[in-house]
Amino acid sequence: MQLQAQGCMADDWKNIHVAEGFLPETVKNVCFSGQISLGVFSQAFTLAGGIPRPAGIYHASLHNVEVADNCRIAHIHEYIANYRIGEGTLIENIGCMAVEGESAFGNGVRVAVLNETGGREITIYDTLSSHVAYALTIYRHRPAFIEKMNAQIDAYIATKRSAMGEVGRGCIIRGCQSIVNVRIGDAALLEGVRRLTNGSICSNQAAPITIGMGVICEDVIIQSGSHITDAAMLTRCFVGQACQFGHGYSASDSLFFCNCQGENGEACAIFAGPFTVTHHKSTLLIAGMYSFMNAGSGSNQSNHMYKLGPIHQGILERGSKTASDSYILWPARVGAFSLVMGRHVTNSDTTNLPFSYLIEKNNGTFLSPGINLRSVGTIRDVRKWPKRDARKDPHKFDHINYNLLSPFTIQKMIKGLSLLDNLRYSSGELSDIYSYHSTKITNSSLKRGIELYHIGIDKFMGNSLISRIEKMCPGDGPISVEDLRWALVPSTPIGKGQWVDVAGLIAPRSEVSAMLQQVESGEICDLEAVNQAFDVMADNYYTYEWTWAHEHLYDMYHIRPDKITPLQAIALIKRWKTAVVSLDNMVYNDAKKEFNLASRTGFGADGDKQQKDLDFENVRGDFESNSFVREVQDHIRIKSALGDRIIARLMPATQKQK
Repeated sequence: MQLQAQGCMADDWKNIHVAEGFLPETVKNVCFSGQISLGVFSQAFTLAGGIPRPAGIYHASLHNVEVADNCRIAHIHEYIANYRIGEGTLIENIGCMAVEGESAFGNGVRVAVLNETGGREITIYDTLSSHVAYALTIYRHRPAFIEKMNAQIDAYIATKRSAMGEVGRGCIIRGCQSIVNVRIGDAALLEGVRRLTNGSICSNQAAPITIGMGVICEDVIIQSGSHITDAAMLTRCFVGQACQFGHGYSASDSLFFCNCQGENGEACAIFAGPFTVTHHKSTLLIAGMYSFMNAGSGSNQSNHMYKLGPIHQGILERGSKTASDSYILWPARVGAFSLVMGRHVTNSDTTNLPFSYLIEKNNGTFLSPGINLRSVGTIRDVRKWPKRDARKDPHKFDHINYNLLSPFTIQKMIKGLSLLDNLRYSSGELSDIYSYHSTKITNSSLKRGIELYHIGIDKFMGNSLISRIEKMCPGDGPISVEDLRWALVPSTPIGKGQWVDVAGLIAPRSEVSAMLQQVESGEICDLEAVNQAFDVMADNYYTYEWTWAHEHLYDMYHIRPDKITPLQAIALIKRWKTAVVSLDNMVYNDAKKEFNLASRTGFGADGDKQQKDLDFENVRGDFESNSFVREVQDHIRIKSALGDRIIARLMPATQKQK
């Protein structure tokens, strides 16, 4: 028999099944046991450097393995057991790859997110979205919902159990030491991996996954398009789409959703919503919830209550940043798009004062409400996130709303205005310092915060009004009073009341609550229907947004939409235009600081002022030609022209009104 002559052995040759056209010369020095199925190996692989290698099986031990056509399996130091290997896959120079018993391949792992000691455990599975995870993490006060959802998840996980593992089509697995109970999707690249245990690598042709040198992963789900390299270590973790981890990053009991990045530092029991980024060695994220967040070097949180264990947790709402060497003592909650600088140990809650600076001064926390609205960094972040969405998979699990101003942030500004007004009234307008939730606000900061919140509200309300008019009254023709009032009638009652940020998805709380109720009642009885409910919320965001804005027109401006006049609409648009130009000018002036004399320190080190300026311009460019500065200037022109165009369409109706 040719295979025996080529150094092959089998415990029972009757269990070896080959495809029609099988070429025996492509299988050499292989030990077979159990049920074996072999395809046709007729093509060749080209390795890095242009080195050709033939398909086939060489120097390997296989037990209960199915090998599809045109694979190459070579130099297996231990064995491959209980795997189906897809067409065109290369597996070379590895140790052990096996499935032991029945496995769900990481599906069903319990992750102690947000609280190390438990109480908010999430059962991970390969199609988990940030929104489902958020609901399971946050809504623990609804045990019926948690119970029903966990039953649905358990039913899904049962469909994933198997005694056979899978390696997809077109994979490359080279130089790996140990792969046990791991399901690997199409086009995955695993190279130099140290250990993978109990997981799903959900790779596909559109969005391959790369797992590189020295990586150790145990009890993990990794969604499409992610890259985990350079000795990263993940234990009991979920990794969403297009995430990147490397440079020795370590994490345990954590959830990372789409476009997260982690390098050098560590994480424990965190809920990392979309675009959570940490790049520094000395940074520890622990027991917190974040999204659209950038952690500065040396950022740290402490969650230890020494008598009862580490039970504290904290929330940095979307868009928050921590400066280098910042520290927050949990429990604490930081409002959206805020910046944290220094050490903060007073357990503050600034959720209703978004866009703020929290700055350590004299061992206390000083708060500057709204100041981040005028920061060039905030605007740059909001514009860069859509461009940095690296998801290539046509099926995206997480819905992302990138809007800086939304009902979620504006409702907080409205509450913030009321809060600041009450502080000023109760403590007096001449007070130097105001106290709020263990923070201190100076008199000048309070006044500036009120001004900035008014500007932000005017900008959002004007945006919604103009968008609604353009949608309902397209074209360039005049808009009558009747058309204007008709256009402003909401398309749905949904959208009133409070809004929430469901880990990237901004939605009315009423709709989230309705979905929870439908799960509890059994009306929604599978995970696909839950995902569809979130799909509807995402697809209808702007329709719901207008309902919210419509509801607040009277509260903010004492204008009844059903009786609005063209003159009132024009006044609102002018107010919006002033807000847009005012904020853009603040951002423009903030950007200009990047080009001042102090910023040029260190440039032209061996020259005079002229050489310093020339060196700076050759490295940083000229201020007026800077791409971001030009975007700000273009934004002012475009928005001003838009406002003028809508006003011109409303003007004829004002004449009739007179």
